[in-house]
Amino acid sequence: MKKNNKNIAVYPGTFDPITNGHLDVIERASKLFDEVIVGIAHNINKNPLFSKEERKELVLKVTGKYKNVKVEVFSGLLVNFAVKKKAKVIIRGLRAISDFEYEFQMSLTNRKLAPQVTTVFLMPNEKYTYLNSSLVRELARFNADIKSFVPLAVQKKLLLKFKEK
Repeated sequence: MKKNNKNIAVYPGTFDPITNGHLDVIERASKLFDEVIVGIAHNINKNPLFSKEERKELVLKVTGKYKNVKVEVFSGLLVNFAVKKKAKVIIRGLRAISDFEYEFQMSLTNRKLAPQVTTVFLMPNEKYTYLNSSLVRELARFNADIKSFVPLAVQKKLLLKFKEK
């Protein structure tokens, strides 16, 4: 049986919507790993603005230039998804110290469930440390200028979404 020597990483998130901070992490991860799977979480406890299909479409559109980046929707435990995809690494973005405690706890839990999967923390560029999807949605809801926070395709989709409401 051939052993998988590919260095695969999963970068999970809700991506509702994907932001420039997410893209910064994806770009750097694409340089570190043979394959990066952007895992779009289908979380039954969240009520996202965009459907999982819309989120996947947007992420595919804005990550298309990275040849080693794939996009998939998943539900259930992240660590199970990572194992199923033969990923050796889960990538988590850390924007601030406030993110660390939760991410550290999740990392240790995942390590207990699947010791072969390591969590790697990547910090986005400092210009994105305050940025998150909730903030972008709120700004877009009130028609604020969000062009420096999200790619143009996401900006257009957000404007359309709020015109529908």
